[in-house]
Amino acid sequence: MRGRGGFAGGTRARAGYREPVMRIQRAAERYPGGDPAAGIETRHALSFGSSYDPDNLRFGAVLACNEERLAPGAGFDEHPHSHTEIVTWVVEGELTHHDTAGHTTVVRPGDLQRLGSAGGVRHVERNDAAVPLVFVQMWLAPLVPGGDPSYEVVRGLDGPYDLPAADARLHVLRPAAGERTAVPAADFAYVHVVRGTVRLDDDGISTGTGTGTGTSTGVELGPGDAARLTGAEGGTLVATTGAEVLVWEMRDPRKGLG
Repeated sequence: MRGRGGFAGGTRARAGYREPVMRIQRAAERYPGGDPAAGIETRHALSFGSSYDPDNLRFGAVLACNEERLAPGAGFDEHPHSHTEIVTWVVEGELTHHDTAGHTTVVRPGDLQRLGSAGGVRHVERNDAAVPLVFVQMWLAPLVPGGDPSYEVVRGLDGPYDLPAADARLHVLRPAAGERTAVPAADFAYVHVVRGTVRLDDDGISTGTGTGTGTSTGVELGPGDAARLTGAEGGTLVATTGAEVLVWEMRDPRKGLG
């Protein structure tokens, strides 16, 4: 399929065999959004709102991966969600959350927030602090729509975070410079660099065509860059500086994480 910057979803099938494919999306290739005049700057990794791209609607269970920057006092007024698992990772500052299920929370760096919108919920997200707020918000499709909304905050997340509703697992990696970290083998793996720089070794993985692809020795990724691995038997991240990386491990819906 055609895609922007060589990162469209999809795989190449051959006699029932799914060849591993890696697609790279650079930070500059994200779709701009938000309302800069209101202190909201957004960069979307996937098709979103007016930035509609039929070849980039989702990857595995991931429907959105948005980088958000809110100035002090800025935020998103009350708005609805449904049939979506919303996972938020705060990078800098403090995120204040209110929802119609009765939750009011301040989420800080190192905390993970999950809102299961289920059959429907409304919420507010604001920067009530005196410093800028930066966060990554990821939307995943649940296996079964509907139900009752759910909410949780994991303070100081240390280790993988399982999201059974979407048959997905989030790994938060913080490698030191020179450290090597495994990327899990999965039907779909989504790698997002929050900060720092890493090299993603891509031995045995086709990088397809288009800009921003890798080489036989790997591909360098910086803040805001992302890699989408389909059908890969794992991989290796090598930190070239201290880094923070979010990795979603996702299975084909017919399989389980085990």
